[in-house]
Amino acid sequence: MPELPEVEVTRRTFAERIRGARVQAVRLGQPLRWQLGVAPEQLLGRTVRTVGRRGKYLVMELDEGILLLHLGMSGSLRFETALPAPGRHDHFDLTTDRGVLRLHDPRRFGAVVWAEDLDADVALRLLGSLGVEPLSDDFHPQAFHDGLKTRRAPIKQVLLEGRLVVGVGNIYASEALFLAGIRPTTRADRLSRPRSDRLHAAIRQVLGRAVERGGSTLRNYYNASGEAGRFQSEAAVYGRAGQPCLTCGAPVRQIRQGQRSTFYCPVCQRG
Repeated sequence: MPELPEVEVTRRTFAERIRGARVQAVRLGQPLRWQLGVAPEQLLGRTVRTVGRRGKYLVMELDEGILLLHLGMSGSLRFETALPAPGRHDHFDLTTDRGVLRLHDPRRFGAVVWAEDLDADVALRLLGSLGVEPLSDDFHPQAFHDGLKTRRAPIKQVLLEGRLVVGVGNIYASEALFLAGIRPTTRADRLSRPRSDRLHAAIRQVLGRAVERGGSTLRNYYNASGEAGRFQSEAAVYGRAGQPCLTCGAPVRQIRQGQRSTFYCPVCQRG
C-alpha cells in the first residue's frame, strides 16, 4: 500500500499546481471506505489554498473546509490539465480551472472526506491518534526512546501501529530495522538508548531516501504526474527472501508479523 514516502511524493507532484485552483465540478464513482460527508455541489466555487500531509493522509485546505484524502491499499492520485473519461476504478474527480484531480483505487479502501477544519470530529477520528511525523523536527531521539520503553510488543509492530511515530509502513520498517541492526521481533522496551538512537536515525534516513527516489512502486503506485517510484530497486531486505544479504551474504529471511511479511538478515540483525 502507499506509505508515507509515496503520499509525500504524490503531494509534491501536484500541490503547487493546484494551489489557487477553483473547483468547477465534483464527480463521485463507487462508494469508498467513508462517505464524502458533504453534498458534492457544496464544493463548487471553492478555492484550493494548500495541500499538506499528516501521516498517510493528504490534507487539502479549501477557502471553506478541508478535504482529507487517503490512498488506501492500492490507490493513486493523478492531476492533469485534462484526463480521459473515468474508468470503473476511478472513484473521485475534482475538476478545477487548473486541471482534474482523480483518485484511482481498484480495491476501494481509499477515501475522500470533507471536514470543517482539523478540529472537527471526523478529522479528529482520522488524525487524532497519529504519532509524530518522522521527518519533522518534532521527532526527537529521547522522546522516541521514552515511548519505546512503554511498549512490550515487537519493535516492527510498534512502528507499524503509527501511534509513536507515524508513516513507517511495512517496507520502510523492514529497511530501517536492517539499517539499525535490530531484529524485527525484538521487544520495543528492551532497546537501549544507543540502539533506539540508531533506529531513530535509520527511520529518518530510509524515509528521506525513499522520498528522494519517488517512493516505491511494487504494483500500481504512481505519483500525481503518472511516474513510478524507484526506491524498491535499492531495498536491502524487503522482498529479497532467500537472496544473499548485501552486507554479509547470509540468506535474507521472511516471517509473518501481524499478517504482514517481514524481511531481515539473521546475521546483521542478531537482536
